[in-house]
Amino acid sequence: MNGGNVSVIPPVRPRTPARFGDAARARDAARAFDLRRLPAEYYVNPYPTYHALREYSPVHRMPEGGYFVSRYADCVALYKDTSAFSSDKKREFAPKYGESLLYEHHTTSLVFNDPPLHTRVRRIIAGAFSPRAIADMEAPVTRLVDGLIEAMAAKGSADLIADFAAAVPVEVIGNLLGVPRDERGPLRAWSLAILGALEPVLSDAQRERGEEAVAGFLNYLVRLVAERRAHPGDPARDVLTRLIAGESDGDRLSEPELLHNVIFILNAGHETTTNLIGNGLFALLEWPEEKARLLAQPNLIRPGVEELLRFESSNQLGNRVTTRPVELGGVALPANTFVTIGIGAANRDPAEFPDPDRLDIARAPNRHLAFGSGAHVCAGLNVARLEGRIAIGRFLARFPAYQLSGEPVRGGRARFRGFLSVPVTLA
Repeated sequence: MNGGNVSVIPPVRPRTPARFGDAARARDAARAFDLRRLPAEYYVNPYPTYHALREYSPVHRMPEGGYFVSRYADCVALYKDTSAFSSDKKREFAPKYGESLLYEHHTTSLVFNDPPLHTRVRRIIAGAFSPRAIADMEAPVTRLVDGLIEAMAAKGSADLIADFAAAVPVEVIGNLLGVPRDERGPLRAWSLAILGALEPVLSDAQRERGEEAVAGFLNYLVRLVAERRAHPGDPARDVLTRLIAGESDGDRLSEPELLHNVIFILNAGHETTTNLIGNGLFALLEWPEEKARLLAQPNLIRPGVEELLRFESSNQLGNRVTTRPVELGGVALPANTFVTIGIGAANRDPAEFPDPDRLDIARAPNRHLAFGSGAHVCAGLNVARLEGRIAIGRFLARFPAYQLSGEPVRGGRARFRGFLSVPVTLA
């Protein structure tokens, strides 16, 4: 382990401002906010806009008629009321995707459905994420992380995303699904293309890449599922075997439900955890005093990961549609109104989080919404937490003086906040 005086950690460039400099600019930004026409600076730093929305237009009507919700209390109320706020996206996605594989995928996967499909799929996979199964994952995840760390140490430099953050969840979810290691190469590209097609505005190129990715993934899974049916794994640890077998009462997924929810599990587990690790290690560079604190008190890694999830939420946006007229935050919403949940905004709400724009790795309480809330809370949240704790904690212990060696490249997406590249020296 690289030692040294952890209190002497060189600062990096000035921290990114979290608010607009004057009230007039903030009011103008709140009034003009439209997810379909976001300015370039939003993709770099959405937090000034979120603060402006909470202050001046907390339940904000956008030009096409949908609403953006930015206060923590309103987002929690929305998550909890599943009868008034539906997760079913068929009506929203039909005009966006038309008759396509993207439409078939995103309207069949767990996250964009209400009961009974949501309940069936969630119940079937829940056993694979039991406390015992999570505990059994710790040793193999640690071995994986240590191997990646030693490979980076041999080079003396790394890209935090390509060499580390993206490699961890692909291997972990690949193991959970029993994907042979030599067949995992296309998974990250497929995932990025499919999730990229969820952006508020979809270009022709994004649609084409998404379609090709769903087609490629489905073709691959047909063969993988056939092999697993012939040679089942341990259903307590193999998610794919569990999904194929269904429940003991005979409830099973149809073939399309099975295939599309396997794609969803890979995508959800990959993208959000990649962003957690990448965003977290970058945030610690911008907050060297918190990095030093975590190095001096490694036991803070658990609350530290929760704070990194809050501070830079991997998933910034959620969506619902109203099933009936309802009031939210003092605003009357008609039935069939599209509502965007500002997860990243809620997690910086000063009404819930004192001094919300400060990174505090010991923050408590910390009831962030990075994993959602209510019936749709992320089924794999404890897998992501485990990966984040091991990856960030062991990276810091091995490379306490890591520094940027070039300009980081953001992913350029509104829904999923992360980096494409973060070059560092490992010192």
